[in-house]
Amino acid sequence: MFKEVQCIQFRGGTSKGLFFLESDLPEDKSLWPHMLLSLMGSPDNQQVDGLGGAIATASKAAIVSKSDMDSHDVDYLFAQVSVDKPIVSFKGNCGNICSAVGPYAIESGLVKATDPLTLVRIHNVNTDKIIHAYVPTKDNKVLYEGDFEIAGVPGYSACIKMAFKNPSGSVTGRLLPTGNAVDIIDIPDYGSIEVSYVDSSNPFAFIRAADIGMRGDELPNEIDRNPKLMPLLEKIRGVAAVNLGFIADYKDSSEKSPTVPKLAMASAPKSYVTANGKKIDTESYDILCRMMSMQKAHKNYALTGAMCTASAAIIEGTIVNQLVRKSFDAEKLLIGHPGGIMPAGVEYEIGQDGNVNINWSIGYRTARMLMRGAAFYRTV
Repeated sequence: MFKEVQCIQFRGGTSKGLFFLESDLPEDKSLWPHMLLSLMGSPDNQQVDGLGGAIATASKAAIVSKSDMDSHDVDYLFAQVSVDKPIVSFKGNCGNICSAVGPYAIESGLVKATDPLTLVRIHNVNTDKIIHAYVPTKDNKVLYEGDFEIAGVPGYSACIKMAFKNPSGSVTGRLLPTGNAVDIIDIPDYGSIEVSYVDSSNPFAFIRAADIGMRGDELPNEIDRNPKLMPLLEKIRGVAAVNLGFIADYKDSSEKSPTVPKLAMASAPKSYVTANGKKIDTESYDILCRMMSMQKAHKNYALTGAMCTASAAIIEGTIVNQLVRKSFDAEKLLIGHPGGIMPAGVEYEIGQDGNVNINWSIGYRTARMLMRGAAFYRTV
């Protein structure tokens, strides 16, 4: 038996997802994971029987509702739907999908447009954080056309500024979850490596690419096809998940904590070639990064990842801080990733105790409405 549900498909940044009004979903929230899996066509590597795009970045969902709180306009719950496993994770946020929440809220009548720029104040339910989306509008409608380009998306669109308020401790409650800029962790059957745990917009584990034998400029397909590297990366992420208290056994990481922490491999800037064949010069960016998403190499770089990387860059002693170009601009850190260069920044201050206090983390994205209508899913 099938049921239908109203939804809009959006591209947000370099991700795609299905957007729903919470009021259109079953009242019994325990039914949501099955519904989302059916809508996406999971578990199946091709997601041929659903609307998913056969990669983690195109198998996402946003559930949005109007808020009556003074602090924000809408509540937004992010869901990561696994492609090849019957898993839906509600841990952590997705900055790319979040960048389409503002346009969705306007398109759905939850927020009234105020030309030429409409502020949509978003409460991310997953992390209990407030995000301000500045959405270009014209004639009281979302303006999608513009002259802003982001790496990983063809063409130009209107720029959406995303500002995350007090992003520290999004999941763990602390900017440095262990209190240390660097920790030494033991990886079974491998040895000890250094890691920096930073939780800003999303919790991340940063390691040096060179410490695990990577060049740092590998493209996603090269990483995914490496039969020795892939298990090692997930093992490292699993140990990190244990250290941060998300799971008890690192072997359970892909099943019990597939989305957090994120794992990023950082390197000092070097010349490299993007997935599209474009040469990126050493002097054109500040830090070279690769990251993992749902046990696959991210095709580009996550927005929350960029914001967390910018946070890590300003914290003395972290692996990112050690590798980043020393002349970088904290409000516009330039990150080299497989698709090109991504800017992100932070506004911060140093407290009397010497600790870093991040007031805002800032990123720039684009979004586009792709489809509006009814989608059909199998009932339980």
